Amino acid sequence: MILSRSTTVHADHVLPGIAASQNEMIALRHRIHAHPELGFEEFTTAELVAQCLTQWGFEVSRGVGKTGVVGTLKNGPGRAIGLRADMDALPIQEATGLPYASRNDGVMHACGHDGHTATLLAAGQYLAQTRVFNGTVHLVFQPAEEGLGGARKMLEDGLLERFPCDAIFAMHNVPGYPAGQLGFYSGPFMASADTVTITIKGVGGHGAVPHKAVDPVVVCSSIVIALQSIVSRNVNPQETAIITVGSLHAGSVSNVIPATAEMILSVRALTPQIRQLLEVRITELVQGQAASFGAQAHIDYQHCHPVLINDPEQTAFAREVAREWLGEGQLIEDLRPFTASEDFAFILEKCPGSYLVIGNGQGDSGCLLHNPGYDFNDACLPIGASYWVKLVERFLR
Repeated sequence: MILSRSTTVHADHVLPGIAASQNEMIALRHRIHAHPELGFEEFTTAELVAQCLTQWGFEVSRGVGKTGVVGTLKNGPGRAIGLRADMDALPIQEATGLPYASRNDGVMHACGHDGHTATLLAAGQYLAQTRVFNGTVHLVFQPAEEGLGGARKMLEDGLLERFPCDAIFAMHNVPGYPAGQLGFYSGPFMASADTVTITIKGVGGHGAVPHKAVDPVVVCSSIVIALQSIVSRNVNPQETAIITVGSLHAGSVSNVIPATAEMILSVRALTPQIRQLLEVRITELVQGQAASFGAQAHIDYQHCHPVLINDPEQTAFAREVAREWLGEGQLIEDLRPFTASEDFAFILEKCPGSYLVIGNGQGDSGCLLHNPGYDFNDACLPIGASYWVKLVERFLR
């Protein structure tokens, strides 16, 4: 299925310089889309980004966080602003039928990172040509956003020490909202994400004599049901909390009670306090349930992503720039927090900033992220790039 891609959204708001390079940047986006790379393997994409930035006069730093790229443009002694785009793809087989569909089997840009990268490059080209700002711009092209901790890796590699920012911003497309509309939310905006692996050790035995065994399958079954009480009875109903048992494995045949069973949980929250509460209650409940059956429980609690918390001041600033430029009617109304996670949260823990969204369109263009039929809407590229320019020029006025 080939999805239609309008490129005329908010044409009257697109900066002339962005409009002039629009077709070039869309072609660049299609090139990246056709050659997707998984996290920490974005060697071709990173080199393409670095070459473009170098050509336009940026000071380019390669290999930041393994495959990350940072382009720095200085124009006077003022403040510094950071803009971040992610570059990695997903292990999904593309099914769009597009002329520029993925040429790498089993790998696809199913989250729009190709569009985020091309949008930031378009803004970078314009900023390098016009230089209507006083200060420093750091364009951060991040690897491995999809669960591999690319942001944390860049921080460990000295991202904010080497490229200090007074504020930093990121943008992600969201299907289902009108193409090109911008959305802002102050405070906790994206959920934390933790992975919990629970191993239950019982006593294996013959299925015909279960009283001589300690069945870990029964223990896991009881834990699955008991976990539901945490959200419904331990968490304030006005708060957001999610506990999902995504995997449960035990045994291989019908007449053997296995000695062990394993469960894997996805745990999410929208405040650090609820995140901590979930860890305490899950640990207590699992240990108590296992003990009640005479089994043992081993819990491996992996803290993956913190809650993404948008700085109120910077979010208000970013929203005001959009409102003055596009008008109130082109902003997403009643935007609510998302229970998905985003590793830009690690960067926002160290530097004030905000994570905003841009509508990817409705109808065909509203195909969900991480779907084999998804594609970034090219209509968003010029409006997104123009917004980045407006934000930089206002911040470094």
